[in-house]
Amino acid sequence: MTDPRLPDPRLPDPAMERQVAVDLFNHVWGLLDLDPRTTEQDDAMVHAAHASRWHWGHAGGPAEWATGEWQCSRVYAVLGRGEPAVHHAGRCLQLCIEHGLGGFLPASAHEALARALVVAGDRDLAEQHRSEAVRLCALIEDLDDRAVIEAQIASLPGF
Repeated sequence: MTDPRLPDPRLPDPAMERQVAVDLFNHVWGLLDLDPRTTEQDDAMVHAAHASRWHWGHAGGPAEWATGEWQCSRVYAVLGRGEPAVHHAGRCLQLCIEHGLGGFLPASAHEALARALVVAGDRDLAEQHRSEAVRLCALIEDLDDRAVIEAQIASLPGF
């Protein structure tokens, strides 16, 4: 068995793996933007989101892990699959807390939870997370990052 703290020689080098993670992440965004999507494109979106997150697990750090979990949650929410959307949004928030991540990531995590909970049918808890996302968004110093999160919050269904 290999030591999990050491690079796995069977995996691509970290720079290549990072590029694969980025390319898959961007591919998912392209699929999310399609309207309509085919069933095959929906499946590809799920697989690519998970593959991107997996590669970030090897080539990234806590911020990339949280962002990958956020994207997995978004994909499942868009597909109307509440349980996995809530799971991945919860992982995103957990990573933010465990690693003391700041900036836009905690607001994104709460936005993801609000979106996922709407899909899962828990409107009251969704509202709590939406409110926290709004509060945290107001604290984001980078105006471009803040605008992105404000747009995500504004696109929450049912609010």
